[in-house]
Amino acid sequence: MNSKIPEDLIERVYQGKSTKEDGLLLLEVPPFELFRFADELRSLTAGDTVTYVVNRNINFTSRCVGTCGFCAFRTNNGKVLTLEEIMEKVREAAQANATEVCIQGGLLPDAGIDFYLGIVEAIKAEFPDMHIHSFSPMEVYHASRVSGISVKEALLQLKKSGLDTMPGTAAEILSDRVREIICPSKIKTSEWIEVVTQAHAAGIPTTATMMYGHVETLEERIEHILIVREIQKETGGITEFVPLPFMPYNNPVGEKLMREGRYATPGLEDLKNYAVSRILLHGYVDNIQASWVKLGKKLAQFALHCGVNDLGGTLMEESISRSAGASNGEAISVEELEWMIYGAGRVPKERTTLYGRVNELISGNPRRSGFRVSE
Repeated sequence: MNSKIPEDLIERVYQGKSTKEDGLLLLEVPPFELFRFADELRSLTAGDTVTYVVNRNINFTSRCVGTCGFCAFRTNNGKVLTLEEIMEKVREAAQANATEVCIQGGLLPDAGIDFYLGIVEAIKAEFPDMHIHSFSPMEVYHASRVSGISVKEALLQLKKSGLDTMPGTAAEILSDRVREIICPSKIKTSEWIEVVTQAHAAGIPTTATMMYGHVETLEERIEHILIVREIQKETGGITEFVPLPFMPYNNPVGEKLMREGRYATPGLEDLKNYAVSRILLHGYVDNIQASWVKLGKKLAQFALHCGVNDLGGTLMEESISRSAGASNGEAISVEELEWMIYGAGRVPKERTTLYGRVNELISGNPRRSGFRVSE
């Protein structure tokens, strides 16, 4: 085990030229030395501010034609929310001072682009200031296929109707070997990259995620991070990178792993993954987000010393992780989130989806400033 991070590796990181071999070597560095380096880079990039967004997740259906082996959310006969039911949830979000709604759902066999445009247009008609952060690359690809149009045309229509940003989900691990095992009917690596880069070209920024801890190798994890870096080099359209530990409960992939004696990733492995993500993406993706839903609140708090500078959203309802065995809740209050951040020795700041300052007035509701002072 290396007792020190090589100077030439550190130099490459600062130059934005770290390699796959560097990433693998970093995983062998003693954990707290690795964390210290990642924390140093976090400090240089984001300072001591830890951000979060007040948002609401809205999953419009669990019904899905997909066959992903890691999914515990999919059903064959789940309810599909009506547009009015979706709007009622948006109204509740606005009443709670949310600045963002994140809408995703299963793949309905007949849901073409008009289905998604209808949701976006209804929200913008009633709440023009509400940021719509919605529809995964898989959903956009599916909608374009159902409607018989190109991905580019689908994205341009969504942008025109009011879609602001997209979650970079459906990435899982960007390796076709892995995808053939865990989600053979899902978009391939090249197709995910195409949707995301086309979104950026259409003026729709995205996040980027990585679901790790199942059948992938360490090399494939590192390669995934470097693919995200290459996209960012080309487009600059990625707002944040979000590593997501695989939840092995209530799904076929996880049940097989547990029969083999492999359970959810150990916390130390999670923290190392966040740290390596910060290091390899240094100079390209400024924001590394930890999921308090998947990590748990205390581990997410410690991740703030391992390269993380963002804790995601308040969510209001998070049913996908819960169905896969997450036991950390579906929602968190701003007060508790800020308490966690202060407890880690950081300064909390509410942000917009695009990491801007929150306006004093959102959709007619007065709100506090982005910074809070503890009382």
